[in-house]
Amino acid sequence: MKLEEQLELSAFQSAILEAVATGSDFTAVSDRICRGAEMLAQGTYCTIVSVDEAGLLHPVSAPSLPDSYSQALEGLPIGPDTGSCGTAAYLGEPVHTEDIATDPKWADYRGLALPLGLRACWSTPIKSRDGRPVATFAFYFREKRSSTEMERELVARCAHLCTIAYEHTEMTARNHFLAYRDQLTGLGNRRSFEAAFNAPALFHDSFGLLMLDIDNLKIVNDSLGHEAGDQLISAVARRLKKMFGPDHAFRLGGDEFAIIRHGCGDHETLEETARALLDLVMAPIVQKGATINPSVTLGGVINGADGSSPEQLRQNADLTLYHAKETRRGGYMRFDPGHKTSIVRRIDQSRQLAEALNEDRVLAHFQPVVSLETGRITGVEALARIRQPDGRIAEAGEFLMAFADPRNAARLTDRMIDLTTRDFRGWLDEGLPIEHMALNLTTADFRATDLDVRLGDAFGKAGIPLKHLHLEVTETVMMENRLVRQMSDLRERGVRLALDDFGTGFASLTHLLSFPVDIIKIDKTFVTRLLSDRPSAAIVQALIDIARKIGIDIVAEGVEETEQAERLATLGCHYAQGYLFSRPADAATIARLLRSTLPTGRIDPPEETGLEDKRA
Repeated sequence: MKLEEQLELSAFQSAILEAVATGSDFTAVSDRICRGAEMLAQGTYCTIVSVDEAGLLHPVSAPSLPDSYSQALEGLPIGPDTGSCGTAAYLGEPVHTEDIATDPKWADYRGLALPLGLRACWSTPIKSRDGRPVATFAFYFREKRSSTEMERELVARCAHLCTIAYEHTEMTARNHFLAYRDQLTGLGNRRSFEAAFNAPALFHDSFGLLMLDIDNLKIVNDSLGHEAGDQLISAVARRLKKMFGPDHAFRLGGDEFAIIRHGCGDHETLEETARALLDLVMAPIVQKGATINPSVTLGGVINGADGSSPEQLRQNADLTLYHAKETRRGGYMRFDPGHKTSIVRRIDQSRQLAEALNEDRVLAHFQPVVSLETGRITGVEALARIRQPDGRIAEAGEFLMAFADPRNAARLTDRMIDLTTRDFRGWLDEGLPIEHMALNLTTADFRATDLDVRLGDAFGKAGIPLKHLHLEVTETVMMENRLVRQMSDLRERGVRLALDDFGTGFASLTHLLSFPVDIIKIDKTFVTRLLSDRPSAAIVQALIDIARKIGIDIVAEGVEETEQAERLATLGCHYAQGYLFSRPADAATIARLLRSTLPTGRIDPPEETGLEDKRA
C-alpha cells in the first residue's frame, strides 16, 4: 500500500476517533465512516447494518444507496443465505461475494441489488465484547471483482472503528440507564422524575401528579424476605408501566412512586385515574406459594389548581400522600389546603429540633426516682428539653412529633448521652448518693446496629460503669422481636431495662415472661385513679405482686399526692417519681437535692410549660 494511502487512512481514522471522543453516537459515527470510506475507495458503496438481539437487520447508514434499499433490508432475519450482510452476521465471519448474479446467498435478493448496478459485495461482521455480531460493515462494487489491498486495510480499520463507536454508544447508554433508570424495576428513577417534572414545557400543559406509596412493604420484607419485597415492588412497577407507559411512571426510591398524568386538568379526572390504578395494582400476587395482596396509598394534585411551580406542586403532593398514609391508607386522597396544618406542624417541629441540635440548645433535665421506704433519691430519669431562641425552655411534648424522623431521634439520643454522662460523672465525682440514671430510647435507636457501641464508648469515656444505666423503652419497642436480642445483649453488659408506660399499649402480663425486663413503670393513668377507682387499684396490686414474684422492680409514675405515695407503699411498690417529689430539674438543682441529708421533700425548680414530664 502506498505511503499516500497510509497517510489518508491514518487521517481518516483520527477523524473518526475524534468524533467518538466528542460524544457522537453510533448512527452519526457510522454515517461519517461510510462517507469517508467511499471517498477513500472511489467507486464503492458503503453500508453499516445493525443486528438486534432477535437476529433482525436494521440499516444504520447507506449514504449513496437509495432509501428503498435500506427499507427492503429493514427487519430481515439473518441466516446462511441472506445476502452478504445477513450471512456475515449469521456466520460471524467475513463474506466475499464476487458475483451477486451467481452467488446462491443472493438468490432471493438479486432483484434488489442488480437493478441498482451492484455486482459484488464484501461484508464484515462487527462484534461486541462478548463476541456477538451486532452489526456489519459492507462494500458494494459496480463490477464483478474481489477487493484490493488498500480496500482490505480500509475495511479492517472501518470495522475496528465501528466496534469502538458501538461500544462507546453502548457504554453511554448503559451509564444513562444507570443514572436515570431504577435498576430493580426499569422505571425512571428520582433523577429521571426530577428532569421530567422540572421541564418548563410541562407546566404549560394540564397534568396531574400522583404520588404512590406501597403499604406494609416492611412487613412483607420481615415475614417473607427481601426477595418477596422486591417482587412486590416489581409487580407494582409493571402495573404502573402497563397503565401509564415507561416514561410517565417513576420509582423515587424504596416504596415510593410518582406518576405524571398528562392531559389531566381537574380533580375528577385524576380521581378516576387513581381509582382505576388502585383496582389494577391491588390484584393479588403469588410469591413462593404465598399470596400477597398489594395495598397502595395515593395522593394527587393538579397543575394550576394546587400549585403553579414544580416546588409548590411537589410539596403539596408530598403533603397529600403523607396525610393519606395517616388517615386513608389503601386509598386515594386529593390535595386539600387544610391537610397542611398537622403535617406542617410535624415538619416545623422536626426543623426546630434539628436547629436546636445544630445550635447546641438541647438540654438535659432530670426527674428523681425516690424510694418510698426511705424517701431518698435512688436515681434519675433524663428528659430532653430545648432552650428556645427567646430563652423559654420547651418540654419534649412540644417537639414530640419530630421523633417520627429516625434521624432526629438518633441525633437527640446521641446528644442526651453526651450531656447526661457528663452530669452523672460530676455527681459521682462529688460523692453524691445516686445509683442510676435512666435514658429514654426509641425504636430507631435500637434499629441502629451500633447502639451498644455508642453507649459503651460514651460511658467508658466518662468512666461510668454500665450498671448505673437504665434504658427506658415503650411496649412498642418491646413488641419488635428482632430488637429483643439487642436488649438482651445490653443486659448482659450490666444495663437494666425498664418497660415504660406499662398498660397503655399492647403488652400483657404474659409478655413479661419473654421480654428482657428488669423494671416496670406503672403509667400515670393508673396512679391518678388509684384512690378513686377500685379496678385500677386492683390492677396495680396484681402487677406489683406478679413483678415481685418474678424479680422485677416497680416504679410508679406521675405521683402528685401524698396519699397516692402512701397507698402505693402499702401495696408493696418500692419506687416512685412525680411532682410530689420533684419536677424535672437541671443537673445543678438535682445536685443540691442529692446533697441533702434529710429525706427528700418536694422542690420547685423554675416552672416549665405544660404538664408533660416525659420525653415521649
